[in-house]
Amino acid sequence: MPKRVETGTVTSDAASKTRRVEIPRIVRHPKYGRILHRRTICHVHDENEESHIGDLVEIIECPPRSRLKRWELVRVVKKSTAVDVASLRSGARATQLKETAARAEEAAVTARAEAEGRAT
Repeated sequence: MPKRVETGTVTSDAASKTRRVEIPRIVRHPKYGRILHRRTICHVHDENEESHIGDLVEIIECPPRSRLKRWELVRVVKKSTAVDVASLRSGARATQLKETAARAEEAAVTARAEAEGRAT
């Protein structure tokens, strides 16, 4: 029996060499006929840690590697273009603090120069 190959999105990369991948699927409700969105969660072994949150990846079945891991990463189909908002904010905050410190230093130098000019 051939191994299954699936494509999904990485939703977690917190653990070392392990990724949590969501595979979306659409099913019709058996009684009411309504279209339902469902997802399958797979824990994937990523030896080189090449995938990150938001990446579209291709995975393949493998023999069990642990209690939950039964899939291996084949390749990263598409890298995520999402931006980490928290790191952007912290970077902007650091830049703002540096600028504020530079302005305060300039003001202190100006005040000293004016004080020396008045004293003489």
